[in-house]
Amino acid sequence: MAKFLELIPPNTGLELPPKVFLDMGGEFIDFVEGKLLTARFPIKERYMNPFGFMQGGIIVAAIDNTIAPLSYVLAPPNITKEINTTFKRPIKSSELFIDVVASMVEKTSSYIILQAEVRNESGKLAAKGIAKCIFVKNRK
Repeated sequence: MAKFLELIPPNTGLELPPKVFLDMGGEFIDFVEGKLLTARFPIKERYMNPFGFMQGGIIVAAIDNTIAPLSYVLAPPNITKEINTTFKRPIKSSELFIDVVASMVEKTSSYIILQAEVRNESGKLAAKGIAKCIFVKNRK
């Protein structure tokens, strides 16, 4: 994954991976240059809702923590404008991790659209997300 981090343009002022990625215990496990990035996040008890399933907001955070780093190597510096998520099945507290696979859908002169699939440790689809990230101009 060192190769992935080397692809991030220098002097952007971006802290990568961000602290929230590290707080979530994330790790990059696969990267196909120009195509996709896979990150793994452990299931932590504090992420569970009262029903014993991983809280939806945490799942969305895992998606954002995977699509954002991929976007930094595929496009100019950008921020997430919108992210839509569809949940397919619950992620149980008995599971050890989720894998998030992000890929690019579209890139224009002002934004990039990325998608992600969240899979449980058995490889079953748990959620899908799509995000539109807009390019940041005149950053200071």
